[in-house]
Amino acid sequence: MNKTYLTALLTSTLLAGPALAQTTLTIESWRNDDLTIWQDTIIPAFNAQHPEISVVFAPSAPAEYNAALNSKLAAGSAGDLITCRPFDASLELFNQGHLADLTDLAGMANFSDVAKSAWQTDDGAATFCVPMASVIHGFIYNADAFAELGIEVPATEAEFFAALDKIKADGTYIPMAMGTNDQWEAATMGYNNIGPNYWKGEEGRRALIAGEQKLTDPQWVAPFEQLAKWKDYLGDGFEAQTYPDSQNLFTLGRAAIYPAGSWEISGFNAQADFKMGAFPPPVAAEGDTCYISDHTDIAIGLNAKSPNAEAARVFLDWVASPEFATLYANALPGFFSLNSTPVEMQDPLAQEFVSWRGKCEPTIRSTYQILSRGTPNLENETWNASANVIRGSETPADAAKRLQDGLASWYEPQK
Repeated sequence: MNKTYLTALLTSTLLAGPALAQTTLTIESWRNDDLTIWQDTIIPAFNAQHPEISVVFAPSAPAEYNAALNSKLAAGSAGDLITCRPFDASLELFNQGHLADLTDLAGMANFSDVAKSAWQTDDGAATFCVPMASVIHGFIYNADAFAELGIEVPATEAEFFAALDKIKADGTYIPMAMGTNDQWEAATMGYNNIGPNYWKGEEGRRALIAGEQKLTDPQWVAPFEQLAKWKDYLGDGFEAQTYPDSQNLFTLGRAAIYPAGSWEISGFNAQADFKMGAFPPPVAAEGDTCYISDHTDIAIGLNAKSPNAEAARVFLDWVASPEFATLYANALPGFFSLNSTPVEMQDPLAQEFVSWRGKCEPTIRSTYQILSRGTPNLENETWNASANVIRGSETPADAAKRLQDGLASWYEPQK
């Protein structure tokens, strides 16, 4: 009996050999809305090449991600792969030793310096996350409503406000779907959407970091002055309107224009039963150079304490490939590849957004690099200031002065 038992034990152990060689990687992410895309499309495509590596996509709620991730990292229980926010949040994780240096990853050769800049040290010496996608800001509109009211797509500010006035006078639609309850939309889809046309994109953003421009300069106050005009076009009760409320107003066909990030495309395609179009932030005058916020949004890095680093680097090299770029950008239209290999977009609305790269100068959100490292946090303060200006509880000049005073209180180049 003992001999039989021993034979059975050895046989089961030998049979278990391949299973024991299997590696399972866990991905931490704040993007819980694309869980099924990872499960049904992205992970199976990876496993077709690497069946020996299992991948589990385990997202947290977006608002809870930073706190949850930090707790897991501190406890040593975080996943092998960490989805990275751009600039300072991820830089801090790297500086704390939580993210591994991926500078020598072969796939990094597929990205430009600009694409990698959101996940590098300030001196560019170390890159710690593989770039996945950017998002582009602009306006999504109800094309059926525009056709019904005889409105042309606006290219200048004058045309933009003329369109809003015409929609308002007709009364069928709320001219623009945006609320100020959650505040961040007012800054992200408001101030940092239209702002680059005023401060000339990278020219102004870099000058602010260098201390050569101030938030009280005319080009930085002007976006607030435009936002103050939006109040008359947002519909009744916009002050209490949440982000999901605004999404619903637009997709239900009750609003004609939606100040947008391209990440809305998938959800809007699924929910709206009308034809949609998009236009970039209108310029001051015909012939002016246009600027767009083409914001480096999401990347993926390696937990420096991962016991599965070798397998994780295999996965990261695949994420850096043109195959992943094409797969991800088309599975999630509105999240545009940062890979140097061009990706052909299948979704017409996504194609409209990405076409602006060919005619407008790209930049990123003004508050994300370096300027929100101190207290008060410029990004969060810009949320509040933008919402206040739209509500009319703070003037554009007062809002700009408050932001400048806060930045100057801790940021040496602005003192």
